Amino acid sequence: MVKKIDQDKPEKSTRAVKPVVAGKGAGAKRNQEKPVRGEKPAVRKEEKSTIKKSAPTNPRQKAAAVDGRKSPAKVEAPAKVKAADEKAAPGDEKLQKVLARAGIGSRREMERLIEAGQVKVNDRIAKLGDRVTSKDKIFVNGQRIVLRTELTRRRVILYNKPEGEICSRSDPEGRPTVYDRLPAIKGERWISVGRLDFNTSGLLLFTNDGELANKLMHPSSVIDREYLVRIQGEVTDEMKEQLLDGVLLDDGVARFTDIVDGAGEGKNRWFYCVVMEGRNREVRRLWESQGVKVSRLKRVRYANIFIPSHVRVGQWIDLTEREIQDLCMTAGFDSSTYTRIMQPTRDEAMQSLRHDKKLRAASAAPRRPKTPPRKRPPIVE
Repeated sequence: MVKKIDQDKPEKSTRAVKPVVAGKGAGAKRNQEKPVRGEKPAVRKEEKSTIKKSAPTNPRQKAAAVDGRKSPAKVEAPAKVKAADEKAAPGDEKLQKVLARAGIGSRREMERLIEAGQVKVNDRIAKLGDRVTSKDKIFVNGQRIVLRTELTRRRVILYNKPEGEICSRSDPEGRPTVYDRLPAIKGERWISVGRLDFNTSGLLLFTNDGELANKLMHPSSVIDREYLVRIQGEVTDEMKEQLLDGVLLDDGVARFTDIVDGAGEGKNRWFYCVVMEGRNREVRRLWESQGVKVSRLKRVRYANIFIPSHVRVGQWIDLTEREIQDLCMTAGFDSSTYTRIMQPTRDEAMQSLRHDKKLRAASAAPRRPKTPPRKRPPIVE
């Protein structure tokens, strides 16, 4: 019988079939798929996926399957995985933030340096928006910057500066610097919050957090600084009013926000005066504009920080965590978003406590030596 071929309906396409090898034919395949008694039948991956798709167990998936919508769990899964990957990724940060934390300058200043092409990362000129890690080598104006790689504790110390010290790390003339008496710090460096003149003494703050130092020094923080000054010459009420209203100096108008009389009479009198900026020799220039001379100048307060009575000239002390928080709040510094901080360890807390006790014991009044009681002569009858 001849088979008729319909031209409209083409015949099924033939596929290449592998030759059947002994032991690997269809019968052998059925024997392999046949489960052994006492064992569960093996299920292929494709069958598992079809089983999961056909029989959803989550109530939300069941409702989504009935309504014909996509499961919300499948839509949210990529976002969660992405967030987890970002947390697990190595800590890369913006270049300007890393440089600001190292104490080079503020973030805006670092952005200007990057735009000017003065910053290099791994021997290439950096661009604004670059992100770096602890393994990258950063150079600013040809000088390599040492970065903090580990989680460190933010520290702020108070130093009672004596006269005759400069606020530089080194002096070509060989004069002593304020950094000579500061405690050693591993892997970091102390950054001074402002400066004091060579002949000015008093309160000077240091920190290992560059961003906090820049925030405390920036004029937008509007932090008051109080000085105790001794004036040689006659000071009148008209002079005080003019200093409070404002005096035009070489770098602009400057003024005192408060002037309070201190001790002394005649031509040598003491005054407490407050300024809101940290210009170079601002207090001296304001008084000298009135025709008087400043013979002694000492800073006694910076924001809410005073010099403790037991910290003598040339000594330093760590600020407590509460004092650092109050200082950050006064400057409008959000410590949670700028830098990573950690609580002091037990050894660090004990070391700070011992140092404080040592300073208090040294400043205490010396005790009078006890005199032994007098021996009465024996009574002779």
